[in-house]
Amino acid sequence: MGLIGAAAGIIAEFNPFHRGHEALIRAAREGGAEYVAVVMSGDFVQRGAPALVSKWDRAEMALRCGADAVFELPLPWAMAGAERFALGGVFLLSQIGCTRLCFGSESGSAEALSRTASLLLSPELSQRLKEELRTGVSFASARETAVRALAGEEAASLLRTPNDTLGVEYLKAARTLGVRLEPFPVRRVGAGHHDALPDGAFASATAIRRLVRSGGNWEPFVPQKAAAVLRRAIGRGACPADVSSMERAILARLRVMERDDFAALPDVSEGLENRLFAAARAAGSLAEYFSLVKTKRYPLARLRRIVFSALLGLTAEDERGLPPYLRLLGFTDRGVFLLREAKRTGNLPVLSHSSDLLHLDKRGRDMVELEGKGSDLHALFLPSPPPCGTNLSHGVVRLRA
Repeated sequence: MGLIGAAAGIIAEFNPFHRGHEALIRAAREGGAEYVAVVMSGDFVQRGAPALVSKWDRAEMALRCGADAVFELPLPWAMAGAERFALGGVFLLSQIGCTRLCFGSESGSAEALSRTASLLLSPELSQRLKEELRTGVSFASARETAVRALAGEEAASLLRTPNDTLGVEYLKAARTLGVRLEPFPVRRVGAGHHDALPDGAFASATAIRRLVRSGGNWEPFVPQKAAAVLRRAIGRGACPADVSSMERAILARLRVMERDDFAALPDVSEGLENRLFAAARAAGSLAEYFSLVKTKRYPLARLRRIVFSALLGLTAEDERGLPPYLRLLGFTDRGVFLLREAKRTGNLPVLSHSSDLLHLDKRGRDMVELEGKGSDLHALFLPSPPPCGTNLSHGVVRLRA
């Protein structure tokens, strides 16, 4: 097996990077990975929100804590449901040349996750899912019920926990794409994914974001090298991103949209555009807006992604297909090897210099432009917004030994 055979990939948000993420990278190394590549969300994240701190700072945190190279998951896949998030991430890892996929897991069972992934791709599950969706429940609830009926409670339970749910989607994406990525689940320890309170030395990203925004003591839960980057960002007014600072701007955007504009957004179907449009005409706050639209069929995370897609100008058309390029955010001396392999063996343009933009097709250029709008708007959620253009003017993060 060549050196690239010892490359492990991680799909992440690092929002922000914490001790659990450090443990995941360490486990990848201890499991035999010579190189660790990360595909990371950019300035907006899956739950429908601006990242706490910029993608550049989060990439630097990861590099200082053990990653060799960090590549960007483009906006249409970063701010999407679990299925598309996983599809984009797995595809990019395959283009880097990774043969192992490392991820946090509540169960820690690669076999159980693989069985469930196979079930989700079966015709039997598809038919049962359609039947459950007719009852008016959310997609997640309908799928869990369908899996329970076909495979029992153990398989269904994997779809109730966030890390295992993503793990199943990663393995399903690999099968769909026809790529070989050995699953390497690492059992999650300490605080749960959404836990508001720390558990010993570990705290969830949710808890850490709350501590950062409230001025609490977040540092015990972030590795020292990553904490230094986060402190620096806070000191220069580049953290934390706060939705409240842009609430009226978001509402203004929603109020000037027509029904057809809502219908063109990602994940809008079955007449949901009518509820979105009506709520925009009535709501005086985002909380009120979500309360007017939310039902058991439309969970809050989906609605938040729709609203932020509206702000960013992201449409369903932008989500078609697969990411059109592989963009490098940062790398170490060791990561040079991953960059070279991606350029040598991958089928995508690799963006590591501004001159690489000249080699993109129209779809690639449009995606870069969309990312630029996202970065410019993300800046306005920060205490001290930088000027426009940082998506292209900020150089790749390079850490030398």
